[in-house]
Amino acid sequence: MSRMKANGLLLLAALIWGSAFVGQVQGMAGVGPLSFTSLRFVLGALVVAPLAWHEWQGLRAAGQPPGRAHAAWIALLGSLLCIGVVMQQIGLMSTSVTNAGFLTALYVPLVPLLAWLFQRQVPHWTVWVAVPGCLAGTWLLTGAGALQSLSAGDAWVLASALPWSVHVLLVGQVANRLRGAYLLACGQFVVCALISGVMALASEPISADGLRIAAGAIAYTGILSVGVGFTLQVVGQRHAPPADAAIILSSETLFAALFGAVLMGDRLTASGLAGCAMILGGILLVQAVPLFRSRTVVVPINRPSP
Repeated sequence: MSRMKANGLLLLAALIWGSAFVGQVQGMAGVGPLSFTSLRFVLGALVVAPLAWHEWQGLRAAGQPPGRAHAAWIALLGSLLCIGVVMQQIGLMSTSVTNAGFLTALYVPLVPLLAWLFQRQVPHWTVWVAVPGCLAGTWLLTGAGALQSLSAGDAWVLASALPWSVHVLLVGQVANRLRGAYLLACGQFVVCALISGVMALASEPISADGLRIAAGAIAYTGILSVGVGFTLQVVGQRHAPPADAAIILSSETLFAALFGAVLMGDRLTASGLAGCAMILGGILLVQAVPLFRSRTVVVPINRPSP
């Protein structure tokens, strides 16, 4: 898969995730955050299960079935996914869709930093320019206020940036080791659904009326956000560096702000719009400059023979 196609898949995943923030808020009118997470990841696993089964059959026929080491990596990524999603979901109970979308993007600076520190991956210079731009955009969105002004919901979403960043750092590498993007996607969905489901049964009441109220949001976020969006992320990250992927996926915040404004009446101030522009500029920078350089062709000079 070409770099442009992989980036397109990641951008589509970000669009789907941005639209899902509204559903994540509306779904909790009927069920708690843990129950909502578990149910939508069950749906997501069912969506991708046929593809995962076909991939499993192919790997087994080729004599390369997943082993215990692969299962351990899938369990780790599923656990990271569960932590990030649940923290974000709890935060959405007391913050706006717009704020949640932008605060989630704080994993963007962490991904290249972790890749550099632990994997010795040196990002392109444009990443180091785009990262502070994304951070500044996030700060402008919250009204350019001090950290002390953040609400409890904002703090939950902010804390989810760490598990998100580790997940983004590892998911493409694990998919390549496994040789199966759909297997990894389905496996991590199952792990996330099991962990959040067990926690939900122990701490949250579930009623038929609540499930009826949340059914539409669960279906939308489960089928599209999880089944399609997270699977596109796994496929796309097999062919994109983690730092670049993090910046592209941060466009989810732009889409979250757009859908929040259209569907829930959230409004961006002038500083918030400036923050959107800074993040969009960072995304374009990190994608356009390396692409332009890769298309630069050096034409040899034909010298006449003596």
